[in-house]
Amino acid sequence: MTEKLQQLLQNDAVVYAATQIFDALSDFTRFQILSSLLDGDKSVSELQEICHVSQSAISHQLRLLRDRSLVAARREGQRVIYSLSDDHVELLIGIGLEHAGEEEGMEA
Repeated sequence: MTEKLQQLLQNDAVVYAATQIFDALSDFTRFQILSSLLDGDKSVSELQEICHVSQSAISHQLRLLRDRSLVAARREGQRVIYSLSDDHVELLIGIGLEHAGEEEGMEA
């Protein structure tokens, strides 16, 4: 374990924030939203079509993802466009999928 990782593990606020990130990733719809943003920025209506849930459900999930700094939002006229907040989110999704693929006997 690296020294930096050891320091982070000793900070309760950082550990709590990490658990909140993993909690956010554990929901199918939220994971679907984040995965769809790998292909580029999307509006609520585009995410609604991809996830097949109501606009209010998408908005609720996006609010939770924003609160955990997993997505960023910007306004374009009347629409709000969402994107992954940084490269760490893509890395988390990739690692999760690769690990799940190994468990299912699939090679990455």
